[in-house]
Amino acid sequence: MSVIGFDVGFMNCYVAVARAGGIETVANEYSDRCTPACVSFGPRNRSIGAAAKSQVVTNCKNTVQGFKRFHGRAFSDPYVQKLKNSLVYDIAQMPTGTAGIKVMYMEEEKVFSIEQVTAMLLTKLKETAENALKKPVADCVISVPCYYTDPERRSVVDAAQIAGLNCLRLMNETTAVALAYGIYKQDLPAPEEKARNVVFVDLGHSGYQTSVCAFNKGKLKVLATACDPELGGKDFDEVLVNYFCEEFGKKYKLDVKSKPRALVRLYQECEKLKKLMSANSSDLPLNIECFMNDIDVSGKLNRGQFEEMCTDILARVEPPLQSLLENTKLKKDDIYAVEIVGGASRIPAIKERISRFFGKELSTTLNADEAVARGCALQCAILSPAFKVREFSITDIVPYPVSLKWHSAAEEGISDCEVFPKNHAAPFSKVLTFYRKEPFSLEAYYNCPKELPYPDPTIGQFLIQKVVPQASGESSKVKVKVRVNIHGIFSVSSASLVEVQKSDETEEPMETEQANEKDGESKMQTDQDEPPSQGDGQKETEEKTPRENEEMEVRCSNKGEKKSDQPPQAKKPKVKTKVLELPIENSPQWQLADDMLNLFVENEGKMIMQDKLEKERNDAKNNVEEYVYEMRDKLHGMLEKFVSESDRDALSLKLEDTENWLYEDGEDQPKQVYIDKLAELKVILAVIPFSPAPNPKLLRKRILVVAISNNATFPPQEEQYDHLDEADVTKVDKLTNDAMIWMNSAMNQQSKQSLTLDPSVKVKDIRAKTRELFSSCNPIVTKPKPKVELPKEETPAEQNGPVNGQDKPQEETTDKGTTENTGNPNSETTENKPDMDLD
Repeated sequence: MSVIGFDVGFMNCYVAVARAGGIETVANEYSDRCTPACVSFGPRNRSIGAAAKSQVVTNCKNTVQGFKRFHGRAFSDPYVQKLKNSLVYDIAQMPTGTAGIKVMYMEEEKVFSIEQVTAMLLTKLKETAENALKKPVADCVISVPCYYTDPERRSVVDAAQIAGLNCLRLMNETTAVALAYGIYKQDLPAPEEKARNVVFVDLGHSGYQTSVCAFNKGKLKVLATACDPELGGKDFDEVLVNYFCEEFGKKYKLDVKSKPRALVRLYQECEKLKKLMSANSSDLPLNIECFMNDIDVSGKLNRGQFEEMCTDILARVEPPLQSLLENTKLKKDDIYAVEIVGGASRIPAIKERISRFFGKELSTTLNADEAVARGCALQCAILSPAFKVREFSITDIVPYPVSLKWHSAAEEGISDCEVFPKNHAAPFSKVLTFYRKEPFSLEAYYNCPKELPYPDPTIGQFLIQKVVPQASGESSKVKVKVRVNIHGIFSVSSASLVEVQKSDETEEPMETEQANEKDGESKMQTDQDEPPSQGDGQKETEEKTPRENEEMEVRCSNKGEKKSDQPPQAKKPKVKTKVLELPIENSPQWQLADDMLNLFVENEGKMIMQDKLEKERNDAKNNVEEYVYEMRDKLHGMLEKFVSESDRDALSLKLEDTENWLYEDGEDQPKQVYIDKLAELKVILAVIPFSPAPNPKLLRKRILVVAISNNATFPPQEEQYDHLDEADVTKVDKLTNDAMIWMNSAMNQQSKQSLTLDPSVKVKDIRAKTRELFSSCNPIVTKPKPKVELPKEETPAEQNGPVNGQDKPQEETTDKGTTENTGNPNSETTENKPDMDLD
């Protein structure tokens, strides 16, 4: 089972995986752990990540980045309309009314939804994870900004589904950072002790998020969050771009903003300059060659000037921090540490203001870029049964208050009820009780629109169907379970009708749950024993303080409903209740329909296959080009002296023709054409008579013959050959001399011959000569010495008596399997095998 965490940022993405050794941030095919959040569309395929980032300038109209901010937004959204004119690529309206991206793909104009484009990016991140783990990836945890609303979160979940991923949790980025910070801490206070409060500040390219979390041993609880979705590193880039646009207009008379390609290049250079100014306070240059109209431009800036230009932006750093303390009623002295992450948090002015606000040094124990991905991977490991992780509970919050409204059965009209107040614990379930005679609908919405970064406060409509009155004609009791799930998404998860069936034994009225309640009163009750998943069958108890993550029941009675005023009976009547599950028709805001989602999944599969085919085609083309360059180098290098001049010229001409074909008619050919072209080249090269003279195998055989000859030549004075007669010695000497003469002759003949011709001596000739030499010399040099026995009376065995009850000397077996006569220690037995093994 895969355990993956994806940090899908505005500009860059990171992938973290859980392995036996811990959490690791993996690198992509460019050996870079940072993958640009960029998708580029071409006439034959898509490019994603670093390959797409390289086309930002050359293919700017069809290269998309920064699309994260359009999740769950309508095309008519004022925010979208405001950004539309500043984008290089085009924004269009989808049939559903949401914002889409219009590009040229496969030489056709296409409009892709934000979910589709995000799915393309997730597909690339999934591929990176699979290459690192060497196995398929499905389960994952994906990060989202803590200020994302319900439609935005649903959009990201749909994108994950299109990419073939099973998103176990959408995790708030600040919560992921808090998990990465706290799970490794060994000195956290015990559960019964006062919690340790830590502030986390995440300032990325396009969002400013802060949160304060309470840590106890094995426990993390988010107390509050505050954010500025419009503040980020991009604002500092914008200041630099505007400054240099104005300077270049005065200095070079250039209208930079009229040329999208020039503007993109300026953004890239300003981002680099911003990073340099974070580390240097001196004047730094900005130079761009051939910027516009073949004009080279240059400028300079220092950190002091830059901070002065950004005064208004820097003033927005402190309000979210102040909001954190107000929401949690904490003092600055109650904060244990302030941990900062995010790319823009490296700006010195940002760090200085945060440090001055809290009156303490900032903590930078986490990797500012990778902390979110690592936290997501840790959460995935906690949710996965494949990994054993330290017990660590995580309680997040609802960032915006959620309310329900419905049409009342009375004449009063619309009623509403706040279900989840701001900073309420999540995930969480509640059960609402209604009394209805017919189907009814609930509308969920955010009741503080001014706090939302999203203009439309609507979450969705939920229609409770098949509601019927009781047999007596009274209103039926309907229990509706609402939930903010692990993704932070609100939903009406279930509805049930409680049907009361009176017993035949008595006609006494049933004591209803609301008998002693006043009209319009809402009562909150807590289940002590039932888990959240079993809320409909829960047992009501007395009112108590709600515990974290336990299911609660909010019983809402409608004004004007007729209720029983009978006092409780001394003897309860015998009644039967039957619970019926009711179907719910969900209509969340901007939710993709199932048929549309399935179509997007199918289209993504087709595009993945097209990318794969195009990659194979390009690989086949590159193989031909690589072979041409390789053989050209060899023909004028190591193989030059082994090919005749006429053959070399003919082959060089063929290689040059192939290269010209590649850049002209062969620029865009099917994969099989390149495969056939490569095979054709190899056939032509195969008939060129390359000499095997320098072949290492041939040289090795030559050396072997010399070594054998030297081995077989022995001086007569060596004692091991004393037993051979003069005829044997003469014969061996003659055989070895003949072999050496043959070898010298063959080598001389080869050295006089041109290297472009076939060699005069082949390997098979050397092998035959070697076998002949061995077969002739071996019987002579391995002839055993005759055994000589000592006189019987001189043996040690005779002098000391019988050995082991025997009258003759005992033979000792050696570890080689041969025997040595203990009576003659100087004698040796020679094994009947050659001195060297040819094969």
